[in-house]
Amino acid sequence: VQLQASGGGLVPPGGSLRLSCAASGTIYSIYDMGWYRQGPGKQRELVAAITSGGSTNYADSVKGRFTISRDNAKNTVYLQMNSLKPEDTAVYSCKAVVKTARGSRFNDYWGQGTQVTVSS
Repeated sequence: VQLQASGGGLVPPGGSLRLSCAASGTIYSIYDMGWYRQGPGKQRELVAAITSGGSTNYADSVKGRFTISRDNAKNTVYLQMNSLKPEDTAVYSCKAVVKTARGSRFNDYWGQGTQVTVSS
């Protein structure tokens, strides 16, 4: 299973970005999909997660500004980031909890990180 993330970049404060992460390979089903970030000198933290049924969970610091969504048919998760702040600067990574066969267990798979820099 491979996860390909895209959409990072440099944006001024108050700007917007949309991240995408597509899962591919041998996939039977995907449970949770989510975005994590690690800022300079900080530990990795959960930004937002979404279940296969559409239930969402957000870090308090991004509530009201970020929106997570997914397209189950495309095995893709998105993160719409609005009203970006300098403190949102980080490497953003996606994670999917995947079952590769009917009788297999769910395992975590990670995509490569994408840099988001919020600066004027």
